[in-house]
Amino acid sequence: MPTTAFTTPFIGREDELARLTRVLDRARAGETRAVLVAGDAGVGKTRVLAEAAGHASETGMTVVTGHCVDLGDVGLPYLPFTEILGVLAADERFSAMPAAHPAVGRLLGDGGSAKPDAGSRLQLFEGVAALLADVAESAPLLLVLEDLHWADQSSRDLLRFLLSRGTLQRPAGGTSALRLAIFASYRADDLHRRHPLRPLLAELVRLPAVDRLDLRPLPDAEVARLVRAQRAAPLPEATVSDIVERAEGNAFYAEELLAATADAPPGGPGGASAVPSGLAEVLLIRCEQLPATAQQVLRTAAVAGRRVEHELLRDAVDLPEQELESALREAVGRQLLVPGGDNTYSFRHALIREAVYADLLPGERVRLHRAFARLLAGRGHPAESAAERAHHSRESHDLVDALAASLEAADHAGRIGAPAEELRHLEAALDLWSAVPTSALPDGVPDTVTLTLRASAAAARAGETHRAVSLTRAALAGIGSDTDAELAARVRYTLAGNLMRVDSLKAAFAYSSEALSLISAEPASHTWVWAAATHAMAARYVGEDEVARRVALQALRVAEQLDVADAQADLLISLISLEAHNRRTAQGRSRLREARELARRAGNVAVEIRALFNLAMGAYESGDLDECLTWISEGLARADRAGLLSSPYALETRYLHSTVLYTLGRWDECARSAVTAPGRLPAAGAFAIAPALYVALARGDQTAAERARALLDGPFDWMATLVAGIVLTDAAALRGDPEEAVEQLRTTMAALDDDSGAERPDVAVRLAALVLSAVADTAVELRLTGDEAGARGWADTATELVELARVTAAKGEDGGQQGPEGLAWLARAEAEWVRATTGPDVAAWEKAVAAFGYGDVYEQARGQLRLAEALLTAERREEAAEQARAARDTADRLGAVPLRERVDALVRRGRLAERSPTAGGFPVLTARENDVLLLLARGRTNRQIGEELFISGKTASVHVSNILAKLGAASRTEAVALAYRAGLIQPEPGTAG
Repeated sequence: MPTTAFTTPFIGREDELARLTRVLDRARAGETRAVLVAGDAGVGKTRVLAEAAGHASETGMTVVTGHCVDLGDVGLPYLPFTEILGVLAADERFSAMPAAHPAVGRLLGDGGSAKPDAGSRLQLFEGVAALLADVAESAPLLLVLEDLHWADQSSRDLLRFLLSRGTLQRPAGGTSALRLAIFASYRADDLHRRHPLRPLLAELVRLPAVDRLDLRPLPDAEVARLVRAQRAAPLPEATVSDIVERAEGNAFYAEELLAATADAPPGGPGGASAVPSGLAEVLLIRCEQLPATAQQVLRTAAVAGRRVEHELLRDAVDLPEQELESALREAVGRQLLVPGGDNTYSFRHALIREAVYADLLPGERVRLHRAFARLLAGRGHPAESAAERAHHSRESHDLVDALAASLEAADHAGRIGAPAEELRHLEAALDLWSAVPTSALPDGVPDTVTLTLRASAAAARAGETHRAVSLTRAALAGIGSDTDAELAARVRYTLAGNLMRVDSLKAAFAYSSEALSLISAEPASHTWVWAAATHAMAARYVGEDEVARRVALQALRVAEQLDVADAQADLLISLISLEAHNRRTAQGRSRLREARELARRAGNVAVEIRALFNLAMGAYESGDLDECLTWISEGLARADRAGLLSSPYALETRYLHSTVLYTLGRWDECARSAVTAPGRLPAAGAFAIAPALYVALARGDQTAAERARALLDGPFDWMATLVAGIVLTDAAALRGDPEEAVEQLRTTMAALDDDSGAERPDVAVRLAALVLSAVADTAVELRLTGDEAGARGWADTATELVELARVTAAKGEDGGQQGPEGLAWLARAEAEWVRATTGPDVAAWEKAVAAFGYGDVYEQARGQLRLAEALLTAERREEAAEQARAARDTADRLGAVPLRERVDALVRRGRLAERSPTAGGFPVLTARENDVLLLLARGRTNRQIGEELFISGKTASVHVSNILAKLGAASRTEAVALAYRAGLIQPEPGTAG
């Protein structure tokens, strides 16, 4: 039996476990197979094998594990097999079997002292094979061999015999198929070129009965789940992201890094930014096995970084070519360094590099950094190596060169469209500024206000909106009385633009007003045009539509006069939102295309992405989801080419993309987009892939609410608050908790209202409809129990909620008419209100179902369930059954388990399946469901059904649930009785009753 106990849930290896369980299923059926499980240390081999062993035990197999141990040059022969045979001999079921195979006694301690010869060795191998065959004939057997990389030569030879000549071929005289599986694990990263296990593996994987399973590093999303699962309290997203990035898919490394955060804050000594001492010791052990010269090369490479060019390493280490090559061969052979195709070497894992670097002496570290900085400077200051040079100069305390290199690196990052890196280098330059004498500053360096303003622009493009605000405020603080008026205005309107992105709208309007007051429209200037464009947008956000229109029209005339095409585009987009022919209309989108073309010709990618986002939103709001996806694709492709996927409108576009996929029922794509979204999202942009949380919640994922609540960590973000509010409100409604749902709505609406004077956000309609669902459920239940007073109280609450929905729908956040989505949510709110106050109403739910027909398949299915309830109440059973079937089909396609369960409950409660227009009066069962039904009639449990049909117990349970729903049965016994009466199954010969 497996002895390893785990306290954390099994995460991220479902596919690998499924492969192993399929092998076990085949082994129980008599097809003997072996699997070699390979993976780096800490990647999860032991856990996967433990889970597979647990499955084997649950399905009636005997599980025996043998461990190989690292004993250096002194190995104990047959150690894992001695352990296995000892366990079998101690088991009363098999204790008599070793006596039939005397040669095996040598491994059990009673084989005498005679020196074995070649013949006795063969007898031992054959005896072990025969004993295992006897055990497997008595009961299905799983052998687990752990850490095969430490196996002694004798154990390797015995394993070769068992897999190639012995056990996998049924021994002569056997009377039945051999029910045996062998799983053996080994560390792939320990197999250097001369490792003795290598030739054996090459031989074994060619055998037809032997498979190899490689455990690759876990995906980032699974490592994040693993980290979160080990703490009861939610972890800061920054901590999770740091651990995920550094662990690089290794479960053990992730657990060690997380444990280190318990004793120190992130970034502090011993905290998340340092390699934990225990982990560092593990990592350094293999390094210390290298010869002294190879260790010197490894230490030098660690100073260079994760990856180093051969020529640069050669010049820094200053060794003869032959010695360097020999040292590198040792490091590569031990799989500490990995050669690249571009004449480079990389550390196999970043934490190995960190551990080696942390082990350097302080003086040694400074000396090597100085050497690398000198070598990079001698290459003629190429832009591509400026960032590297800045790092080495800073670490070697050459601050003058560090400042110059940081500015060069920022210029290079800006040219290649890498705003996050540009920001990092500009901030490094600002940090160094005060430490460098004025006389030593590089030529052509701007003043600190201009440099800080440039850093804020990079932060905005990188999606670091709160950092952009902070930097612009720092620039504003640096303005003196002698500062140029145009620069002072630029700082203020830039601050206004950044404040709008963090939803501080009143403050944005105040600063944009100040910017316009500092400079005059005459003579015309680019600065005034952009100040006016910013002010028009800020005025629109605070509800000053007339001010916005007046300023935008004036600025548009000036922009045309100056031929500032990108400003014209920006102003056109703002004006379109103020007109009757807005982005929801064909005319409005035609003008948006003109604006997009102006921005494209001017080369202003940020304004072009804004135009594309508005085109996509206009199509979405008008219900044309196909056109919406077209504009989304163009917008994301443009942002990707420019390196601006984390910029504000690109993030909004990514959110819209996920929302459309969710709405159309393309849930697997939506969920994948959260994992594979291009570009790493900034902290303030987590909302962009949050619609995947809608999918998780609808599929019954219990962690969805907690993950939504994590979006609220950190500085306030309007979109993150909106998304979290939707998920948390719906989660409360699904739990049947109307009090919590009402409270969540109020909390969300209070957070989204920034007292800017703008109208209530449109999401209030959706939130009200979600809450009304739980309120109506409670009111209906109270009426059924005779509590009229309680029902009236909830009906009053329902009236308040529907009024909120009506008022918001009449004049939402942009003051315009609701689109198809808003009207659909209003129709659902109205139908839920009627249900809460007077009971289910067929007409109201028909209207709601039709309204969601614009494309929202899940909400339409939820409406169909309510419509089926209303039709059932009205005794329109056939129509009710039709709506229930439609809802269930959608739930099955989407994997919306909670919805499917509610539909099934309604079908059983209302006996809707009895009148289905199919053979025998019941829906047709699938072939697999017929097999399951027959076993149900024999009284089998889910587990027994799974064993007989070679499926999991969980899958069997799903089939049973489907059968109950189709037959309209409330229990397994009733399902069998109904099936007999309908002739779906026949009594077997010899049975009675």
